[in-house]
Amino acid sequence: MARLLALDYGKIRTGIAVTDELQIIASGLTTVATKELINFLKDYVKKEDVELFLVGEPKQMNNEVSESEELILPFLNKLKLTFPKIPIERVDERFTSKMAFQTMIDGGLSKKQRKNKALVDEISATIILQSYLYNK
Repeated sequence: MARLLALDYGKIRTGIAVTDELQIIASGLTTVATKELINFLKDYVKKEDVELFLVGEPKQMNNEVSESEELILPFLNKLKLTFPKIPIERVDERFTSKMAFQTMIDGGLSKKQRKNKALVDEISATIILQSYLYNK
């Protein structure tokens, strides 16, 4: 089997999480500057077999698409063109940042560590991936 790769896409940086090859465990991989994301993914896909990209879908409480979706759509097009053989699925990402922050608190991270937005993005990507695996 191949890995699943989840992205918590952001204007400045993107959190990335992956599964193991058996698609059982979701783990945070890293956070990458969004402008370097496609190049990072190209390098990663050369080294690892990726079966599916999961991209967070920002929604409002009334289930309508969030304004930040406008930033994601051009990226999705570029992702499809760059990796035409790897399908893309969207995953509702409501509350992932809040859940990530709470995970950091529960994990005993200091206030200084919790201010690390890159870590929040990586944990958010992991939560997106875990929710997909749970509902799979």
